[in-house]
Amino acid sequence: MSGVGVGDDGAAAKVVEAVRDLVPRIRERAAEAEAAGRVPDETVRQLADAGLFRLLQPTRFGGLAASPVHFYSAIKTIAAACGSTGWISSVIGVHNWQLALFPDRAQQEVWGADPDTRVSSSYAPTGTVEAVGGEFRMSGRWSFSSGCEHAEWAFLGGMTVAADGTVDARTYLVPRTDYRIEHNWDTQGLRATGSHDIVIDEPVFVPEHRTLAYARTVALDCPGQEVNPEPVYRLPFGGLFPTTITVPLLGVAEGAWQTYVDVTRERFRVSYGQKVVDDPFAHVRIARAASEVDAAWLQIRRNVAELYAHAVRGEELPAELRLRVRRDQVLGTGRAVAATDLLMENAGGNAMRHAHVLQRYWRDVHTGRGHVANDPERALTLFGRGALGLDARDTMI
Repeated sequence: MSGVGVGDDGAAAKVVEAVRDLVPRIRERAAEAEAAGRVPDETVRQLADAGLFRLLQPTRFGGLAASPVHFYSAIKTIAAACGSTGWISSVIGVHNWQLALFPDRAQQEVWGADPDTRVSSSYAPTGTVEAVGGEFRMSGRWSFSSGCEHAEWAFLGGMTVAADGTVDARTYLVPRTDYRIEHNWDTQGLRATGSHDIVIDEPVFVPEHRTLAYARTVALDCPGQEVNPEPVYRLPFGGLFPTTITVPLLGVAEGAWQTYVDVTRERFRVSYGQKVVDDPFAHVRIARAASEVDAAWLQIRRNVAELYAHAVRGEELPAELRLRVRRDQVLGTGRAVAATDLLMENAGGNAMRHAHVLQRYWRDVHTGRGHVANDPERALTLFGRGALGLDARDTMI
Protein backbone atom coordinates (compact mmCIF):
# COMPACT_ATOMS: atom_id res chain seq x y z
CA MET A 1 0.00 0.00 0.00
CA SER A 2 1.72 3.16 -1.16
CA GLY A 3 0.85 6.55 -2.54
CA VAL A 4 0.32 10.16 -1.52
CA GLY A 5 -0.45 10.40 2.15
CA VAL A 6 -0.04 6.66 2.76
CA GLY A 7 3.09 4.94 4.04
CA ASP A 8 5.07 2.64 1.78
CA ASP A 9 4.42 -0.73 3.37
CA GLY A 10 5.84 -2.66 0.43
CA ALA A 11 9.23 -1.04 0.86
CA ALA A 12 8.91 -1.50 4.62
CA ALA A 13 8.61 -5.27 4.21
CA LYS A 14 11.92 -5.22 2.31
CA VAL A 15 13.51 -3.32 5.19
CA VAL A 16 12.43 -6.06 7.60
CA GLU A 17 14.12 -8.63 5.37
CA ALA A 18 17.29 -6.52 5.19
CA VAL A 19 17.34 -6.33 8.98
CA ARG A 20 17.00 -10.12 9.22
CA ASP A 21 20.09 -10.44 7.06
CA LEU A 22 22.04 -8.48 9.69
CA VAL A 23 20.99 -10.69 12.59
CA PRO A 24 23.94 -13.13 12.47
CA ARG A 25 26.41 -10.24 12.77
CA ILE A 26 24.39 -8.58 15.51
CA ARG A 27 24.37 -11.84 17.45
CA GLU A 28 28.14 -12.22 17.02
CA ARG A 29 28.69 -8.71 18.42
CA ALA A 30 26.36 -9.10 21.40
CA ALA A 31 29.04 -10.15 23.88
CA GLU A 32 31.39 -7.45 22.57
CA ALA A 33 28.66 -4.83 22.97
CA GLU A 34 27.94 -5.91 26.54
CA ALA A 35 31.62 -5.83 27.46
CA ALA A 36 32.03 -2.35 25.97
CA GLY A 37 28.78 -1.06 27.45
CA ARG A 38 27.84 0.29 24.03
CA VAL A 39 26.28 -0.99 20.83
CA PRO A 40 29.01 -0.80 18.15
CA ASP A 41 28.79 2.17 15.79
CA GLU A 42 29.08 -0.28 12.91
CA THR A 43 25.89 -2.02 13.98
CA VAL A 44 23.95 1.25 14.17
CA ARG A 45 25.29 2.27 10.77
CA GLN A 46 24.29 -1.04 9.19
CA LEU A 47 20.79 -0.80 10.66
CA ALA A 48 20.51 2.73 9.32
CA ASP A 49 21.69 1.60 5.88
CA ALA A 50 19.10 -1.19 5.96
CA GLY A 51 16.42 1.47 6.44
CA LEU A 52 15.34 0.61 9.98
CA PHE A 53 15.20 4.20 11.19
CA ARG A 54 13.23 5.30 8.13
CA LEU A 55 10.31 2.98 8.83
CA LEU A 56 8.45 5.56 10.96
CA GLN A 57 9.98 8.66 9.39
CA PRO A 58 7.85 10.97 7.16
CA THR A 59 8.06 10.34 3.41
CA ARG A 60 8.99 13.96 2.73
CA PHE A 61 12.31 13.30 4.50
CA GLY A 62 12.92 10.06 2.66
CA GLY A 63 11.16 7.86 5.20
CA LEU A 64 8.55 5.19 4.63
CA ALA A 65 5.92 6.27 7.20
CA ALA A 66 4.81 2.65 7.28
CA SER A 67 2.57 0.66 9.56
CA PRO A 68 4.30 0.15 12.94
CA VAL A 69 3.79 -3.60 12.50
CA HIS A 70 6.81 -3.62 10.18
CA PHE A 71 8.87 -1.64 12.66
CA TYR A 72 7.97 -3.94 15.54
CA SER A 73 8.70 -7.04 13.46
CA ALA A 74 12.20 -5.76 12.75
CA ILE A 75 12.79 -4.79 16.39
CA LYS A 76 11.74 -8.19 17.73
CA THR A 77 14.14 -9.87 15.32
CA ILE A 78 17.03 -7.63 16.39
CA ALA A 79 16.34 -8.08 20.12
CA ALA A 80 16.30 -11.86 19.77
CA ALA A 81 19.95 -11.57 18.70
CA CYS A 82 21.00 -8.81 21.12
CA GLY A 83 18.67 -7.26 23.66
CA SER A 84 20.59 -3.99 23.95
CA THR A 85 20.71 -3.48 20.19
CA GLY A 86 17.01 -4.19 19.92
CA TRP A 87 16.27 -1.80 22.76
CA ILE A 88 18.10 1.25 21.41
CA SER A 89 16.92 0.53 17.87
CA SER A 90 13.34 0.58 19.07
CA VAL A 91 13.74 3.73 21.15
CA ILE A 92 15.66 5.71 18.55
CA GLY A 93 13.44 4.46 15.76
CA VAL A 94 10.19 5.55 17.37
CA HIS A 95 11.61 9.02 18.00
CA ASN A 96 11.37 9.66 14.27
CA TRP A 97 7.63 9.12 14.65
CA GLN A 98 7.41 11.57 17.54
CA LEU A 99 9.53 14.19 15.81
CA ALA A 100 7.08 14.04 12.92
CA LEU A 101 4.42 15.37 15.33
CA PHE A 102 6.45 18.51 16.14
CA PRO A 103 6.04 21.77 14.22
CA ASP A 104 7.61 21.65 10.76
CA ARG A 105 10.32 24.10 11.75
CA ALA A 106 11.66 21.69 14.37
CA GLN A 107 11.63 18.82 11.87
CA GLN A 108 13.58 20.92 9.39
CA GLU A 109 16.17 21.82 12.02
CA VAL A 110 16.84 18.16 12.75
CA TRP A 111 16.42 16.51 9.34
CA GLY A 112 16.80 19.39 6.89
CA ALA A 113 20.54 18.96 6.38
CA ASP A 114 20.72 15.25 7.23
CA PRO A 115 17.60 13.01 7.29
CA ASP A 116 19.65 10.35 9.09
CA THR A 117 20.07 12.50 12.21
CA ARG A 118 18.94 10.57 15.30
CA VAL A 119 17.28 11.58 18.59
CA SER A 120 17.52 9.96 22.04
CA SER A 121 15.24 10.73 24.98
CA SER A 122 14.62 11.02 28.71
CA TYR A 123 11.00 11.84 29.46
CA ALA A 124 10.87 11.96 33.25
CA PRO A 125 10.54 15.68 34.18
CA THR A 126 13.53 15.69 36.50
CA GLY A 127 15.15 18.87 35.18
CA THR A 128 14.09 22.46 35.72
CA VAL A 129 11.94 24.24 33.13
CA GLU A 130 10.73 27.82 33.27
CA ALA A 131 8.56 29.59 30.71
CA VAL A 132 10.16 32.88 29.70
CA GLY A 133 8.18 34.81 27.11
CA GLY A 134 7.92 32.59 24.05
CA GLU A 135 10.76 30.32 25.13
CA PHE A 136 11.59 27.84 27.87
CA ARG A 137 14.69 27.99 30.04
CA MET A 138 15.99 24.53 30.93
CA SER A 139 18.72 23.09 33.11
CA GLY A 140 19.34 20.00 35.20
CA ARG A 141 19.72 16.27 34.76
CA TRP A 142 17.70 13.65 32.90
CA SER A 143 18.52 9.96 33.35
CA PHE A 144 18.37 6.75 31.31
CA SER A 145 18.74 8.19 27.81
CA SER A 146 19.17 4.93 25.90
CA GLY A 147 21.35 5.16 22.81
CA CYS A 148 22.29 8.78 23.53
CA GLU A 149 25.81 8.24 22.21
CA HIS A 150 24.34 7.53 18.77
CA ALA A 151 22.17 10.67 18.67
CA GLU A 152 22.67 14.38 17.98
CA TRP A 153 19.47 15.60 19.66
CA ALA A 154 17.46 14.62 22.74
CA PHE A 155 13.80 14.68 23.74
CA LEU A 156 13.62 15.82 27.37
CA GLY A 157 10.50 15.83 29.53
CA GLY A 158 9.54 18.83 31.62
CA MET A 159 6.69 20.66 33.29
CA THR A 160 5.85 24.26 33.98
CA VAL A 161 3.18 25.49 36.38
CA ALA A 162 1.15 28.63 35.63
CA ALA A 163 0.08 31.14 38.27
CA ASP A 164 -3.36 29.53 38.44
CA GLY A 165 -1.79 26.13 39.13
CA THR A 166 -2.26 24.74 35.63
CA VAL A 167 0.43 22.21 34.74
CA ASP A 168 1.86 22.22 31.22
CA ALA A 169 3.75 18.98 30.52
CA ARG A 170 5.83 18.90 27.35
CA THR A 171 8.57 17.17 25.44
CA TYR A 172 11.46 19.53 24.67
CA LEU A 173 13.80 19.00 21.72
CA VAL A 174 17.40 19.93 22.60
CA PRO A 175 20.53 19.75 20.38
CA ARG A 176 23.69 17.93 21.47
CA THR A 177 25.52 21.26 21.65
CA ASP A 178 23.29 22.27 24.59
CA TYR A 179 23.93 19.26 26.82
CA ARG A 180 26.60 16.80 27.84
CA ILE A 181 26.39 13.06 28.39
CA GLU A 182 27.46 11.80 31.79
CA HIS A 183 28.54 8.19 31.41
CA ASN A 184 27.05 6.51 34.45
CA TRP A 185 25.11 3.54 33.03
CA ASP A 186 26.80 0.55 34.70
CA THR A 187 24.37 -2.33 34.97
CA GLN A 188 24.15 -6.09 34.51
CA GLY A 189 21.18 -6.07 32.15
CA LEU A 190 20.81 -4.13 28.86
CA ARG A 191 24.34 -3.05 29.58
CA ALA A 192 25.12 -2.02 26.00
CA THR A 193 22.20 0.41 25.73
CA GLY A 194 24.42 3.17 27.10
CA SER A 195 21.46 4.67 28.94
CA HIS A 196 23.50 7.51 30.42
CA ASP A 197 22.38 10.83 31.91
CA ILE A 198 21.76 13.97 29.88
CA VAL A 199 23.02 17.04 31.77
CA ILE A 200 22.43 20.73 31.05
CA ASP A 201 24.83 22.51 33.38
CA GLU A 202 24.08 26.10 32.37
CA PRO A 203 20.51 27.11 31.48
CA VAL A 204 19.65 26.97 27.77
CA PHE A 205 16.64 28.38 25.96
CA VAL A 206 14.34 26.16 23.93
CA PRO A 207 12.01 27.94 21.49
CA GLU A 208 8.29 27.15 21.40
CA HIS A 209 8.52 25.35 18.06
CA ARG A 210 10.88 22.79 19.58
CA THR A 211 8.31 21.69 22.16
CA LEU A 212 5.26 19.44 22.02
CA ALA A 213 2.58 19.45 24.71
CA TYR A 214 1.42 16.09 25.99
CA ALA A 215 -2.14 17.37 25.91
CA ARG A 216 -1.90 17.65 22.14
CA THR A 217 -0.54 14.14 21.71
CA VAL A 218 -3.34 12.73 23.88
CA ALA A 219 -5.92 14.62 21.81
CA LEU A 220 -4.27 13.40 18.57
CA ASP A 221 -3.99 17.05 17.52
CA CYS A 222 -0.34 17.78 16.78
CA PRO A 223 1.13 20.47 14.49
CA GLY A 224 3.19 17.94 12.55
CA GLN A 225 0.06 16.25 11.26
CA GLU A 226 -0.53 19.28 9.05
CA VAL A 227 2.60 18.57 7.02
CA ASN A 228 2.81 14.79 7.46
CA PRO A 229 -0.53 13.37 6.27
CA GLU A 230 0.42 9.69 6.50
CA PRO A 231 -1.93 7.60 8.69
CA VAL A 232 0.82 6.50 11.09
CA TYR A 233 0.96 10.02 12.53
CA ARG A 234 -2.65 9.80 13.64
CA LEU A 235 -1.93 6.99 16.09
CA PRO A 236 -2.04 7.59 19.88
CA PHE A 237 1.20 8.28 21.71
CA GLY A 238 0.22 5.97 24.56
CA GLY A 239 -0.50 3.13 22.16
CA LEU A 240 2.77 3.36 20.28
CA PHE A 241 5.41 4.31 22.84
CA PRO A 242 4.88 1.69 25.59
CA THR A 243 4.60 -1.02 22.94
CA THR A 244 7.94 0.15 21.58
CA ILE A 245 9.49 -0.94 24.89
CA THR A 246 7.56 -4.20 25.24
CA VAL A 247 8.47 -5.55 21.80
CA PRO A 248 12.25 -5.66 22.46
CA LEU A 249 11.51 -7.64 25.62
CA LEU A 250 9.49 -10.12 23.59
CA GLY A 251 12.48 -10.40 21.28
CA VAL A 252 14.74 -11.03 24.25
CA ALA A 253 12.38 -13.76 25.48
CA GLU A 254 12.38 -15.30 22.01
CA GLY A 255 16.18 -15.28 21.99
CA ALA A 256 16.21 -16.92 25.41
CA TRP A 257 13.81 -19.59 24.15
CA GLN A 258 15.98 -20.41 21.14
CA THR A 259 19.10 -20.54 23.32
CA TYR A 260 17.36 -22.86 25.78
CA VAL A 261 16.25 -25.16 22.96
CA ASP A 262 19.75 -25.26 21.49
CA VAL A 263 21.32 -26.07 24.87
CA THR A 264 18.67 -28.64 25.77
CA ARG A 265 19.37 -30.62 22.61
CA GLU A 266 22.93 -31.19 23.88
CA ARG A 267 22.24 -31.80 27.57
CA PHE A 268 22.53 -35.21 29.23
CA ARG A 269 21.32 -35.96 32.76
CA VAL A 270 23.77 -38.33 34.37
CA SER A 271 21.44 -38.94 37.33
CA TYR A 272 18.63 -40.13 35.02
CA GLY A 273 20.84 -41.64 32.36
CA GLN A 274 18.95 -39.87 29.56
CA LYS A 275 19.17 -36.97 27.19
CA VAL A 276 17.10 -34.00 28.32
CA VAL A 277 15.64 -33.81 24.83
CA ASP A 278 13.83 -37.07 25.66
CA ASP A 279 12.30 -35.62 28.84
CA PRO A 280 8.60 -34.85 28.24
CA PHE A 281 8.61 -32.27 31.04
CA ALA A 282 11.32 -30.32 29.21
CA HIS A 283 9.07 -30.30 26.15
CA VAL A 284 6.24 -28.88 28.24
CA ARG A 285 8.43 -26.07 29.59
CA ILE A 286 9.59 -25.20 26.10
CA ALA A 287 6.03 -25.19 24.80
CA ARG A 288 4.76 -23.05 27.68
CA ALA A 289 7.47 -20.47 27.17
CA ALA A 290 6.86 -20.35 23.43
CA SER A 291 3.14 -19.98 24.01
CA GLU A 292 3.64 -16.99 26.30
CA VAL A 293 5.81 -15.17 23.76
CA ASP A 294 3.65 -16.06 20.77
CA ALA A 295 0.44 -15.01 22.50
CA ALA A 296 1.85 -11.63 23.47
CA TRP A 297 3.25 -11.00 19.99
CA LEU A 298 0.02 -11.97 18.24
CA GLN A 299 -1.97 -9.63 20.49
CA ILE A 300 0.37 -6.73 19.77
CA ARG A 301 0.31 -7.36 16.02
CA ARG A 302 -3.48 -7.51 16.02
CA ASN A 303 -3.88 -4.37 18.09
CA VAL A 304 -1.40 -2.28 16.15
CA ALA A 305 -2.85 -3.44 12.84
CA GLU A 306 -6.32 -2.40 14.01
CA LEU A 307 -5.09 1.00 15.16
CA TYR A 308 -3.40 1.56 11.84
CA ALA A 309 -6.42 0.42 9.83
CA HIS A 310 -8.62 2.97 11.62
CA ALA A 311 -6.05 5.69 10.89
CA VAL A 312 -5.87 4.72 7.21
CA ARG A 313 -9.63 5.04 6.95
CA GLY A 314 -9.55 8.34 8.81
CA GLU A 315 -11.81 7.01 11.53
CA GLU A 316 -11.86 7.99 15.17
CA LEU A 317 -10.04 5.45 17.30
CA PRO A 318 -12.45 3.61 19.63
CA ALA A 319 -11.69 4.06 23.30
CA GLU A 320 -12.04 0.31 23.79
CA LEU A 321 -9.30 -0.34 21.24
CA ARG A 322 -6.94 2.20 22.78
CA LEU A 323 -7.45 0.64 26.19
CA ARG A 324 -6.95 -2.87 24.83
CA VAL A 325 -3.65 -1.81 23.26
CA ARG A 326 -2.35 -0.63 26.63
CA ARG A 327 -3.70 -3.64 28.48
CA ASP A 328 -2.05 -6.12 26.14
CA GLN A 329 1.18 -4.14 26.14
CA VAL A 330 1.44 -4.47 29.93
CA LEU A 331 0.47 -8.13 29.85
CA GLY A 332 2.92 -8.71 27.01
CA THR A 333 5.77 -7.45 29.16
CA GLY A 334 4.71 -9.79 31.92
CA ARG A 335 4.60 -12.71 29.50
CA ALA A 336 8.10 -11.97 28.23
CA VAL A 337 9.41 -11.99 31.79
CA ALA A 338 7.45 -15.13 32.73
CA ALA A 339 8.72 -17.05 29.71
CA THR A 340 12.33 -16.12 30.36
CA ASP A 341 12.02 -16.93 34.06
CA LEU A 342 10.54 -20.34 33.25
CA LEU A 343 13.46 -21.20 31.00
CA MET A 344 16.07 -19.88 33.42
CA GLU A 345 14.62 -21.70 36.43
CA ASN A 346 14.76 -25.03 34.62
CA ALA A 347 18.03 -24.61 32.78
CA GLY A 348 20.03 -26.71 35.21
CA GLY A 349 23.65 -26.38 36.29
CA ASN A 350 25.17 -28.12 33.27
CA ALA A 351 23.20 -25.95 30.88
CA MET A 352 24.16 -22.77 32.65
CA ARG A 353 27.85 -23.55 32.39
CA HIS A 354 27.44 -23.65 28.64
CA ALA A 355 24.77 -21.00 28.12
CA HIS A 356 26.04 -17.61 29.22
CA VAL A 357 23.85 -16.15 26.51
CA LEU A 358 20.77 -17.35 28.39
CA GLN A 359 21.98 -15.53 31.48
CA ARG A 360 22.37 -12.34 29.45
CA TYR A 361 18.84 -12.63 28.09
CA TRP A 362 17.50 -13.13 31.61
CA ARG A 363 19.33 -10.03 32.90
CA ASP A 364 18.15 -7.99 29.93
CA VAL A 365 14.48 -8.84 30.29
CA HIS A 366 14.45 -8.01 33.99
CA THR A 367 16.26 -4.72 33.46
CA GLY A 368 13.80 -3.84 30.72
CA ARG A 369 10.76 -4.60 32.85
CA GLY A 370 11.83 -1.77 35.15
CA HIS A 371 11.11 0.68 32.32
CA VAL A 372 7.58 -0.60 31.69
CA ALA A 373 4.45 -0.85 33.82
CA ASN A 374 4.35 -4.56 34.56
CA ASP A 375 1.46 -5.26 36.89
CA PRO A 376 -0.91 -7.61 35.04
CA GLU A 377 -3.63 -7.41 37.66
CA ARG A 378 -3.61 -3.62 37.64
CA ALA A 379 -3.61 -3.70 33.84
CA LEU A 380 -6.70 -5.87 33.78
CA THR A 381 -8.43 -3.57 36.25
CA LEU A 382 -7.33 -0.23 34.84
CA PHE A 383 -7.36 -0.92 31.13
CA GLY A 384 -10.41 -3.13 31.34
CA ARG A 385 -12.42 0.03 31.91
CA GLY A 386 -12.99 0.22 28.17
CA ALA A 387 -15.57 -2.53 28.60
CA LEU A 388 -17.46 -0.17 30.90
CA GLY A 389 -17.55 2.57 28.29
CA LEU A 390 -15.10 4.91 30.03
CA ASP A 391 -13.14 7.44 28.02
CA ALA A 392 -9.66 6.30 26.98
CA ARG A 393 -8.27 9.69 27.92
CA ASP A 394 -8.93 8.82 31.55
CA THR A 395 -5.80 6.65 31.34
CA MET A 396 -3.71 9.09 29.28
CA ILE A 397 -3.62 6.89 26.22
